[in-house]
Amino acid sequence: MRYFAKLHGQKEAVPVDIEPAGDNRFKLTLNDKTFLVDALTLDHGAVSMLVDGNSYGVEFDEQGDEVHVLVRGQVTRVDVADERRLRLRAGSAGFSVEGKQVIAAPMPGKVVKVLVKVGDEVKEGQGLVVVEAMKMENELKSPKAGKVVELPAKEGTAVEINAKLVVVE
Repeated sequence: MRYFAKLHGQKEAVPVDIEPAGDNRFKLTLNDKTFLVDALTLDHGAVSMLVDGNSYGVEFDEQGDEVHVLVRGQVTRVDVADERRLRLRAGSAGFSVEGKQVIAAPMPGKVVKVLVKVGDEVKEGQGLVVVEAMKMENELKSPKAGKVVELPAKEGTAVEINAKLVVVE
């Protein structure tokens, strides 16, 4: 099976092919070099590996998409994905918005806090204004990085659904 491994700090993932070779043995191909790996999982979870005649004690700790690998006292962070997961990541990478973005009131309510002013540079996901509706406070965030060019929202004012609150360009 083909995997793609990217060491922490590297820009590109490297293809790694792993094929079973019988009785806890695997054929591992990395950078056009093939290694015969004999792997035995120990009772405490570590793996004893024999790679081309060299012995290694290896421990793995999965942290989301990353695997922390402990070999000879050194921890290396590796992002590992199979081809399917790589395609899923690419498909869910999201999109970016462009041009002028109008942030409007999602429902009738009251502006309780304005977090920016005209001319402020904002980041994608940064809070812009807080609207209270149905006894809940909703922080409306910037859909893109940009500059606040209009700010009709005023603290303490009532707003109707779809009322323009902030414009980010």
